[in-house]
Amino acid sequence: MDQARTTISKIFNGEPHSYTRFNLTQNMEGDNSQVEMKLSSDVDEEVGGNGVGDHLNHNNSNRKPYMAQKLGRTPKNLCFMAAATFLIFIIGYLIGYLVHRNKDVAPICAASVLPAEEPVARETGAAPLMDWDDVKKLLAQKLTASKLDSVFSDFSSTDHQAGSPGDESLGNKVLNKFKEYGMQSWTDEHFVKVQNAPASGSNKFVFKNNPEERPSGFLSYSFTGKATGAVLYAHYGRESDFRMLRDKSINMNGRVMLIRAGKISFAEKVANAAKMNASAVLIYPDPIDYTIGESTQMFGHVHLGSGDPYTPGFPSFNHTQFPPVQSSGLPKILAQTITQRMGTTILRQLSGQNLPEGWEGFNRLGDESDTITLEVNNVLAEKKIHNVFGVIKGFVDADRYVVIGAQRDSWGPGFAASTVGTGVLVELARSISDMVKNDGFKPRRSIVFASWSAGEYGSVGATEWLEGYLSSLSMKAFTYIDLDGIVTGQNAFKVAASPLMYSLIEKTLKEVKSNKDVSLSSQFAKGNWEANVLEPLKMENAAYPFLAFSGIPSVSFRFTTGVSDYQYFGTLLDTRDKLNGVTSSQVPQLAEMAAKFAGHIALRLVHDHLLQMDLRKYDSIIRLNVAQINGKVNTVQRVQPQLLPKTLTVQWLNSASGSYSRASRSLAADILNSDLEDVEMCRIINERIMTVERNFLSPYVSSRESPFRHILLGSGPHTLKALSTHLDALGTNNPEADADLFRNQFALATWTIQGCANSLAGDIWSLDNQI
Repeated sequence: MDQARTTISKIFNGEPHSYTRFNLTQNMEGDNSQVEMKLSSDVDEEVGGNGVGDHLNHNNSNRKPYMAQKLGRTPKNLCFMAAATFLIFIIGYLIGYLVHRNKDVAPICAASVLPAEEPVARETGAAPLMDWDDVKKLLAQKLTASKLDSVFSDFSSTDHQAGSPGDESLGNKVLNKFKEYGMQSWTDEHFVKVQNAPASGSNKFVFKNNPEERPSGFLSYSFTGKATGAVLYAHYGRESDFRMLRDKSINMNGRVMLIRAGKISFAEKVANAAKMNASAVLIYPDPIDYTIGESTQMFGHVHLGSGDPYTPGFPSFNHTQFPPVQSSGLPKILAQTITQRMGTTILRQLSGQNLPEGWEGFNRLGDESDTITLEVNNVLAEKKIHNVFGVIKGFVDADRYVVIGAQRDSWGPGFAASTVGTGVLVELARSISDMVKNDGFKPRRSIVFASWSAGEYGSVGATEWLEGYLSSLSMKAFTYIDLDGIVTGQNAFKVAASPLMYSLIEKTLKEVKSNKDVSLSSQFAKGNWEANVLEPLKMENAAYPFLAFSGIPSVSFRFTTGVSDYQYFGTLLDTRDKLNGVTSSQVPQLAEMAAKFAGHIALRLVHDHLLQMDLRKYDSIIRLNVAQINGKVNTVQRVQPQLLPKTLTVQWLNSASGSYSRASRSLAADILNSDLEDVEMCRIINERIMTVERNFLSPYVSSRESPFRHILLGSGPHTLKALSTHLDALGTNNPEADADLFRNQFALATWTIQGCANSLAGDIWSLDNQI
């Protein structure tokens, strides 16, 4: 084409030293001829029997240029020139039309952020899009209860504590399965510090004149040493329980708290007791809550956080030199689990005040004469652990991925804690790999399957991976799906997740069906599905660090009894028989539905052009929190005007909330008017969606001191919940309240919300910043 343009230019510019001979014929009206365009030097070609050299020897001043003579002297040649020019123009026009045709007829995108009609399935050149109904059918065909039952048998083990040979053996099994399925697979090695029971000697206590007791259970990361103090019964060890004791004017300083297991984590119980200046904590399974036998030992950890507490905020890789630091979540008091028999023996002998109204148990709380001496001799050890990974790569945005993970280790058999989740992880990997290899499914984005170690010590393996690759994961991983403890009963179905995923969860509940062709929604989510299904995401959940530490939207779910938690977690009784007992031997069938639920969410997120995230949920949550803070500020200014003067206004917090609301609506409008066939446009919109969760992480706090930096779902003084609590303290003139600190926290929270709105708005010239 460029050569043709040059030739035409030379023709019309009349260059004297070259010519173009057109032998122009076209296949018109049966005339079988051809088009020839030939460039020649003026000295080596003859035309019409006359030597070119003879013409070039003529005096040019006495004649017209040769081109004009030869091509301009006959109408036929002029027609040939015009036809050639027209032909080139037509070819160029057709090329331009074909290039831009798709954009001219681009479809309108259905909103993936807002609950609306589903996008019409179309195909792109990059990745043919399989109809979503076909994707669902394929997954349902490949995930069966019988296959899951077989996998559970393969991965069952009685000894696979983190870092043990049994744990490593199971990790190799998972790795070999990933390789068998044709997945790219790899391992991630960490050297972490964990605390175990003493190898020689024991933890022990003596109550009054009773014989010495030596429990074999233990709580990892407890403070070590010896403490003596008077026993005080503190119910479940919740903050509300300690407030009731304080209201009874009970001295808690130096006391040894006797606390029932359940309701909240071991770490929270110990942290709450430490705030009351207790010297130690004993935790026992009360017979009202646990029917596990009077001699069953309990195991767990008391690190109020996740990951290796001796490398807070950075990964525990080998040969890395870090300063000797500790997590702020490590307790400074002793903590120990005791058996049901040991706990009830102590309770029967307590004196002191009567129990507060509503507390179950024996009649007395304990007084200063009920002394006990506790000795904790846990040993800190370094262990090598392996996380195992496999990936199914996407066909369009391969560098964007959803992560599906399950804990592999356990204190004992850990059938519900780890075996079921690991089995479902492996079966999902097999099923989706088979869909890609044999059924023509082409995910737009990648799926990473992860088998974590050291989950029993506080999601150590998962958190160390996050810390090691945080800068890339926070930009590329857009969802985490947790498979830990997914079957612990059969009467209820509970989900804990980022609000961004609520709409997708609701759709999935309607799509996933049991063998009786009844949807999860019909079984467990009748009426107000959010009230019946949703629950808060707790710190001990492996999905929590993904959400609150890394800013990755996460989801965790479980079939449960609906009455209480699974009572065999953290014991050596977590076996297949025990789980069959609470599920009527329906473990494979429940695991099949759980696998379909996780698979539907993952496949939907890698199938659609745009991520199925609902920004409106955070809008309503922010507005609710801002309204509560606004009301409490007004109350404090009325009753304690010397603490918060009228000059403190919530105007800027309201403005930041409004900025987020407008930015989310603007993005929803962009989605409605976007082109699903434009790969780059979809990628840009998806990246704007992915920034939402990450930008709720406060940039103003240290990840070592406050690792869970999410201002709405995290933990620490930077959260909106902490602001509200601080206002309550100011309103009652609590001596621990600090008005200056509150104003600082208030300003930083405001700017965090405004920063999220700015990021969501996109380009710098699109910002709606009224602060």
